[in-house]
Amino acid sequence: MTADQTPLLELRGVTKRYGDFVANEAIDLKIQPGEIHAILGENGAGKSTLMKSIFGVHHPEEGQIFWQGTPQTLENPAQARALGIGMVFQHFSLFETVSVLDNISLVIDEPRADLERRIIEKSEEFGLPVNPNALVHGLSVGERQRVEILRCLLQEPKLLILDEPTSVLPPPNVLQLFDTLRALSDRGIAILYISHKLDEIRALCHNATVLRLGKVTGNADPKTATPTELAHATHPMAPEDGEIKLAVCGLSRHDPDPTAVGLKDVNLEVRAGEIVGIAGVSGNGQSMLARLLSGEETLPKDQATKIQLLGTPGGQLNPDQRRRAGMAFVPEERLGRGAAPAMSLAENALLTAHRFGMVKRGMVQTNARDAFADRCIAEMDVRTQGNQAMATSLSGGNLQKFIVGREMALEPKILVVSQPTWGIDVGAAAMVRQKLVDLRKTGAAILIISEELEELFEISDRLVVMYDGRLSHPVRTRETTAEKIGQMMIGQFDAEPEAVA
Repeated sequence: MTADQTPLLELRGVTKRYGDFVANEAIDLKIQPGEIHAILGENGAGKSTLMKSIFGVHHPEEGQIFWQGTPQTLENPAQARALGIGMVFQHFSLFETVSVLDNISLVIDEPRADLERRIIEKSEEFGLPVNPNALVHGLSVGERQRVEILRCLLQEPKLLILDEPTSVLPPPNVLQLFDTLRALSDRGIAILYISHKLDEIRALCHNATVLRLGKVTGNADPKTATPTELAHATHPMAPEDGEIKLAVCGLSRHDPDPTAVGLKDVNLEVRAGEIVGIAGVSGNGQSMLARLLSGEETLPKDQATKIQLLGTPGGQLNPDQRRRAGMAFVPEERLGRGAAPAMSLAENALLTAHRFGMVKRGMVQTNARDAFADRCIAEMDVRTQGNQAMATSLSGGNLQKFIVGREMALEPKILVVSQPTWGIDVGAAAMVRQKLVDLRKTGAAILIISEELEELFEISDRLVVMYDGRLSHPVRTRETTAEKIGQMMIGQFDAEPEAVA
């Protein structure tokens, strides 16, 4: 590639709006043949919107897209594919009940025998083994992704767009994917790689463009930029001098259950506008900590100051008192703790949101109650027959979405969440994480207890590890690695990175 070579793809001043919201503003971008180019940015930065504009899904209001030096107006994905642009979306778009061959034949019109032969040839050429006659519902996540990529490659693209391609892949499949992408690059196929995983980008990509709040804020060479430099470019850290909204101070607590782990001198601070993640293998004291923070268990009077809520002692407050002080909670157990099984969604909304105009002079205001429940259902895309549906009638994932949505709708100053995305499909999990990030931006202090380490790395500003009832010192998420956190998760606190204030 030379500096004066005509770019395969060029964007000049591309702007996309949704009403008053500007998703992309005056984006400039150049991609050369064979280049693997990363698009970096935190959730909500505008990455996916930009890719969909390139693929013809969205239509920018301003700016121009050039393909091999010629201006283009991409009206739809079919037109983009005709030019040589393929896209693999973050959430797969395959029909589960039919075969791989059937899925691919929906977009490639040629005799089935010829298409089956080409699928086999292309899969062997790029190391993407797939059985054309296999039913999609029986495929693993990695195999489904291979089908999505093969479907693009069979259309002979010059540019392949991948939106968070490793978000659902185990490590061995990630390595296989990287080998495939490097092979494509060697054949002159350009790749736009959207990800927030800095280690992957440094290992794979030739160049990187950083987006923040819909604008290009910089460019970087992933091979020479340090992880810290990339982290600061993509993920602005929460202010370190923000107000401490939740504090745990020297908290020790014996658990009478001989099989359970108590707490040993736990210290923790969560500031306004930050997400703190607690990592750790289940059974190391997380459940007790969650119960004490929620008020399900209270502390003796002489220990009330060991839990501080908005600067005041909170250790003796019951759950309702803590909610009145501005806290909200999402417990690990959905039924029984998160929701009353024998109550409707509307009634479950009333349990924690009754102060939001739902009760007047001792009478339930059913219209206000139902409207609040409907809002939670709509905002979290809860699949249900309506607000009168019983909690037990929902799938585990849909009930989880409702509970999370209900607690966030309370506009809390402090939110404590245990296992926020357990049992939720990939798309819904991404939505929940984005909602948590959005709440963080309002100034809320958010504490997340999760066994999903990748999830914590994605959305946390700082991480702590719980092991055998002890809590590690906090570390900045973007200045550590999964390997270091993993060491701490087996008790090797001496191996932890330098603590932050």
